[in-house]
Amino acid sequence: MNVVFMGTPEFAVPTLEKLIENHHVMAVVTQPDKQKGRGKKVSFPPVKESAMKHGIPVLQPVKARDEEFIDHLEELNPDVIVVVAYGQILPERILKIPEYGCINVHGSLLPKYRGAGPIQWAVLNGEKETGITTMYMEKGLDTGDMIDKAVISLDEKETSGTLHDKLMVLGADLLIETLNKLENKTAVRTKQTDEDSTYAPMLSKEMGRIDFTKTADQIEQWVRGLNPWPSAYTELEGKTMKIWDADTVDYDGDERPGTVVEVTKKQIVVACGENALALNEIQLSGKKRMAVQAFLAGSKVETGTVLGE
Repeated sequence: MNVVFMGTPEFAVPTLEKLIENHHVMAVVTQPDKQKGRGKKVSFPPVKESAMKHGIPVLQPVKARDEEFIDHLEELNPDVIVVVAYGQILPERILKIPEYGCINVHGSLLPKYRGAGPIQWAVLNGEKETGITTMYMEKGLDTGDMIDKAVISLDEKETSGTLHDKLMVLGADLLIETLNKLENKTAVRTKQTDEDSTYAPMLSKEMGRIDFTKTADQIEQWVRGLNPWPSAYTELEGKTMKIWDADTVDYDGDERPGTVVEVTKKQIVVACGENALALNEIQLSGKKRMAVQAFLAGSKVETGTVLGE
């Protein structure tokens, strides 16, 4: 198949690499380069770096609606356009170009978790399983007819970061299966049921502040779901403290949520709205991530200390 690939972040790279192995990738479309840091050093999207490594032409329109860009896609006339986390909504004119359609690789079991943050919200909401869906793209946000699905179980300590890495590999394999079915005319279209859909918005830094009035289970899921970004945090004696790993433990005392109720050699235990959260790995502002055991070797935390104040 002659393929145009559209994607931007690291999540899209394994799918591009698989496509290069199995099909003819005519061009890669990705977001414009960005300037990062104080030195304003130009940073390439991961997908661009992969394409350049393989000598594939790269297109970086500021807007996918640019007429000149769409004209170029029409001249290329690919059999299929594959889209993985590209970052822009495609106009209908692009959707109509390829014979086999525009195929999207999405990081959830649609119609659940449509939107920009499907991987993170699966962890935040305590899902036991999630997966990848390939689908035909249409004008709506992740509303197109589904083709294939691959399911994966979440580990007890699954973070958004570990799940991201598993799903990006799973998605690459599933996309190749889907393209084979399209070529063989065996792909089956399944409509999504809108009433079963949920929305997974993009995360924000503000979401990271921990509300200890929630249950310990909810907070523990929050810690994993916001790892690696934007990370869950609170304050310890006026300093911002990120929490990278924690466990739920039983607690039936009456201390107000956020209060340190126990300090062991390895954990700081904090009362929550229900039960308590045992902190295992933390990071104070300006410091490195460290196990609580290492932190307590050089710092003292008293029971009765209230976090978040």
